[in-house]
Amino acid sequence: MAEGKGEIGRDDGGAAPAPRIAGLEALLAARDSKVLPPVEQWDPPYCGDIGLAIAADGTWSYRGSAIRRPALVKLFASVLTRSADGRHFLVTPVEKVDVAVADAAFLAVEMEVDGDGRQRRITFRTNLDDVVTCGPHHALRCADTVRHQMASGAAFKPYVHVRRGLEARLTRALAYDLASYLETEGHAGRHGIWSDGVFFPVS
Repeated sequence: MAEGKGEIGRDDGGAAPAPRIAGLEALLAARDSKVLPPVEQWDPPYCGDIGLAIAADGTWSYRGSAIRRPALVKLFASVLTRSADGRHFLVTPVEKVDVAVADAAFLAVEMEVDGDGRQRRITFRTNLDDVVTCGPHHALRCADTVRHQMASGAAFKPYVHVRRGLEARLTRALAYDLASYLETEGHAGRHGIWSDGVFFPVS
């Protein structure tokens, strides 16, 4: 298959999946798909940029071609990690490669809210079906403060931590829904949101 042509993992007139991607898929598919792989225990050599990317809308691509197979995207996402300097990598037991992420690794596409005030629990589902409850282990943050967004007219852009430093950006519709739960806390009048016993300030 020529670079940037066709869909990865799809039979387009007899074309086979790109060899590099097919090799990664075979390597990762051998594990138990119900358990997240122990990426933190692996220390493979860095093998550079092979053309993997995640667009702002959550679409994965390889050398410019969208990866249309949801199972393959979920497989790759299970070994995705983010370093302290913000770079994203796909990590296998034998190699580590770059993934260019335009905004966030995931999108939060569904939200469920239980309770009120300090008893509130906000749970999100991502575009790849990860389910996380915003709280001590899944922090909520905003790209800018509410005051800055109000002054500049910028969109309210919240993110929730999923795993390994990876975040999910809330869709615009969910961001509007989340904004309805903003509260003022303390003498400083901080704006924020309670979830699972934690107050997440956004101003």
